[in-house]
Amino acid sequence: MFFVRTATERDLPQVSALLAEAWHATYYAFYGAARVSEITAKWHSVEALKAQLARRDAEFVVADDGKALGGMGYAAMSKSEPGVAVLHQLYVLPQYQRQGIGRDIFAELETCFPDAKKMRLEVAPENAQAVGFYTAHGFAKIGETASCGGEHSGIAAWVLEKALH
Repeated sequence: MFFVRTATERDLPQVSALLAEAWHATYYAFYGAARVSEITAKWHSVEALKAQLARRDAEFVVADDGKALGGMGYAAMSKSEPGVAVLHQLYVLPQYQRQGIGRDIFAELETCFPDAKKMRLEVAPENAQAVGFYTAHGFAKIGETASCGGEHSGIAAWVLEKALH
C-alpha cells in the first residue's frame, strides 16, 4: 500500500531513477532511446530535482510503500500567470500503474495551491494513457505547444487545463 508524502532530499536519487524508468517505458516508442536518455539526464538529474525541491511555491510528493517509491508528482505556481498552478510531473512506475497511485498523487497536488484558480499541464498527444487520465480528472485541451517542458525542447504537446475549487 502506497501513501503520498512530501519528498525529501534523501528521495532524490530514487526519484531520478523512477523518472528514467517511467520515461523510457512511456516515451521510447515516440522519441527513441537516445532522446529519452538525453532528456532524462537533463531534466531528471538529482541536481535538477534538488532545484524543484527547494522551490518555495511548489509541492514535490512521492508515493511510498515503506520499501520503494512507486510514483512522484511535482507542481508549482506559474511564475508568469497569477492564479495558475502548473503540474510539471506526475509519473508512476509501469508495474504500479492502474492501482490508484496517480489518482492519489494528483489529489494531493490539486489541494496544495489555495491561491490557484486553475491547474495547467502539458502532455504528449501520443501518450493516450496520460491524456485519458487527465481528461478523466477534469482537464480539457486549451492549446498546443512546440516546446513541452522548456524552451527549444522540440517536443510537441497539448496544453490541458482544469478549474480548481
